[in-house]
Amino acid sequence: MKKIIIALVMGISAIPCMAATSMKFTVNGMVCSFCAQGIEKSLAKMGATKEVFVDLKKKTVAVEAKDGQVLDAKAISAEIVDAGYDVVKIETVMQSVAEIKAELKGRK
Repeated sequence: MKKIIIALVMGISAIPCMAATSMKFTVNGMVCSFCAQGIEKSLAKMGATKEVFVDLKKKTVAVEAKDGQVLDAKAISAEIVDAGYDVVKIETVMQSVAEIKAELKGRK
């Protein structure tokens, strides 16, 4: 029984390591590609950021963490707000930015 419990605990703790940790922000006020480029550029400069994707139609900003790094939702939100946009929702997801992009574009 102990071996089963240990195997389950080890298996569960290994799952997050296998998937990328990202954050999805729902952002109001983005209307053009210039908005998207500005957000992408400023968030890409943050230390823990591996990749950024902005979908204007879905009002979504996705940010993926570098391996072993943790994203700071407050700092990312502050960057977006300082750029003149409103953050209305924040989600932490176990997906890469590529997976989020495919999902937003209707492909899985």
